[in-house]
Amino acid sequence: MGSAASTTRKRGNSGSLIASIWVCIGLLAPALGAQSQAPSPQQPANQSQGQPNQNSGIPDAPSAVQPPAPTPEPPPPPKPEEKKPVERDPWTNQPINKPAPQSAPETNEPASPPPPMPPVKTLPPGTSAKQGPGAQEQLTTFVVHTNFVQVPVTVKDKQGRMIDGLLSTDFKVKENGVEQKLRFFSADPFALSVAVVLDLGMSDAAVQKVNESFPALVGAFAPYDEVAIYTYSSTVSQVSDFTGAGQRLVARLNQMKTERGRNSGPPMLGGPLAPNGPIINNTPVGGPPVDPVYTPPKEAHVLNDAILRAALDLSKRDRTRRKIIFVVSDGRESGSQASYKDVLRLLLSNEIQVKAVALEGAALPVYGRLERFHLPGQAVGNLLPKYVSATGGAPVYSELSQHAIESVYAEAMSEARNQYTLGYTPSRPKTPTSNPYRSIEVIVDHPGLVVYAKDGYYPAPAVR
Repeated sequence: MGSAASTTRKRGNSGSLIASIWVCIGLLAPALGAQSQAPSPQQPANQSQGQPNQNSGIPDAPSAVQPPAPTPEPPPPPKPEEKKPVERDPWTNQPINKPAPQSAPETNEPASPPPPMPPVKTLPPGTSAKQGPGAQEQLTTFVVHTNFVQVPVTVKDKQGRMIDGLLSTDFKVKENGVEQKLRFFSADPFALSVAVVLDLGMSDAAVQKVNESFPALVGAFAPYDEVAIYTYSSTVSQVSDFTGAGQRLVARLNQMKTERGRNSGPPMLGGPLAPNGPIINNTPVGGPPVDPVYTPPKEAHVLNDAILRAALDLSKRDRTRRKIIFVVSDGRESGSQASYKDVLRLLLSNEIQVKAVALEGAALPVYGRLERFHLPGQAVGNLLPKYVSATGGAPVYSELSQHAIESVYAEAMSEARNQYTLGYTPSRPKTPTSNPYRSIEVIVDHPGLVVYAKDGYYPAPAVR
């Protein structure tokens, strides 16, 4: 029994000893594994990592210490976005929001190649592209007719008073005898561009009456009108350019008050101032008696040139204004380089009206019969009625006194500003003629009324 107990006690002690050994091995295994992973100088590195030790029968315990993982390279820092300048409104300094551009939808279809370029034929220098048969048929010419005709119309009764309140249905317009369809009608007043043409070749008494009436002339214009002043006798001069009816115009007209007209007294045929010298007992001193012969000097009254100069300047003014040439003259014409026909064509092509105040002989009722008799070399004729009638400027005002002249200024400008305005687009004539002039007839469907309008016009050339 004693021996069995001792044997049992010895077995128990040996078992506990073995268990203690295994516990120590388990505690020392991590340290041994770390040492086994470090390669020795005598052992290759491939055998020291992850392979069992062949010299011992106990396999190496798994290593608790792993080699450090390779450190990944840090990503490159993002590039700063380039800030585009912000567009701002120049007045409010606020940014302008523009919609983002829309990209084209992506498609998997391959892009089709561009069509082949047609062959290019070159021509030798100095040749025309209209060579060869059929070349004319390949060219297309577009012709655009831009004629829109405006017809200012003044309507008066038999007493000379203007008639207001008419409608577009009261008017009919015929061009070359064919009635036209009205496309524009207005009774509203227009701003004026006026060229005042003053005749300094009249007698000094007439010129002085005109000079004293300048304040009434300025008062006849509205603040939105523009006025230019021209004078003429043997030559044409522009006194002032187009300006408003203000202090500048008044200053220029005040400077003109020193202008003098011609001396219209009778010729001196005898006495100390006679051409042949003093006469004693009907015998000229220093010679035999000679019958006096009076030869009047040759005069020049370039009325056509003056109206032409004013018309050229008016043609450059704004088309929204009504253009008027206001002539104060006796109507005589002599020595102009321009003809009446050429000047009238320019007036009708640019929609310019001529209004006039006839003075001196032209204001006399019998002037039409007196102008048949004239001295050689003197100005003849009165062209004012012809200009006024052809351009629709109403009748010529014939006045003699200063008060009458002053009252005419306001009446003439009021008529020009408050005319009826008719507009139409003429149809192309079926049978073209060589004469470009087209006559106009305006008819008012009311008896007893007098209509003043231009006789016709010259159409503008077609735009190609």
